[in-house]
Amino acid sequence: MNPDRKAVWSALKGWLAAVLVIAGCVVAGAPTGAASFQPLEIVTKNGVQVFSVEVATTEEEKQTGLMYRKELADGKGMLFDFNPEQEVSMWMKNTYVSLDMIFIRADGRILRIAENTEPMSTKIISSRGPARAVLEVVAGTAQKYGIRPGDRVGHPLFGSK
Repeated sequence: MNPDRKAVWSALKGWLAAVLVIAGCVVAGAPTGAASFQPLEIVTKNGVQVFSVEVATTEEEKQTGLMYRKELADGKGMLFDFNPEQEVSMWMKNTYVSLDMIFIRADGRILRIAENTEPMSTKIISSRGPARAVLEVVAGTAQKYGIRPGDRVGHPLFGSK
C-alpha cells in the first residue's frame, strides 16, 4: 500500500471501530425481552382470541418483562413461565404501558385478571392463588375481548396448542 492508502485505511478502521462500539452500546442499552413470538389462544364465551406472545422463561427475562417499552400493540403480549405452579407477585416498576395481567393455572384456566394496572407503580399485584404463568397484554384487552376467570388458555406451557 502506498502512504496515502495506508492513512485512509487507518482512518477507516478507526471510524469503523468507533461505529461498532457505539452500536454495541445502543444494543446493550436496549430493553431485553424474550426473542421469539409464539401464538397463544384464549377461549372465551365470545370465541377464540389469538395473541402473539414473547415467552419469558429465564430469570433475567422475567425480571425485565415489558419494562422500558413505550408501547404494546393490540394482540401482542408477554407470557411469564413460573413453573412449578406457585403464588406469583408482579409489579409495574419501569413499565410505561398500562397492562392487563392474566394469571393462569397449570391446567390453562385463568385464575385472576388484574386490569388496567398503574404504569411505573411498585404496588404488588398478586395472583391470589397458585399460578403457572402470567400473560401481560395492553390494558383494556380483557374487557375488549370478554376474557374472564375460568376461560381456557391454549399454549404449549399448558399442554395444548
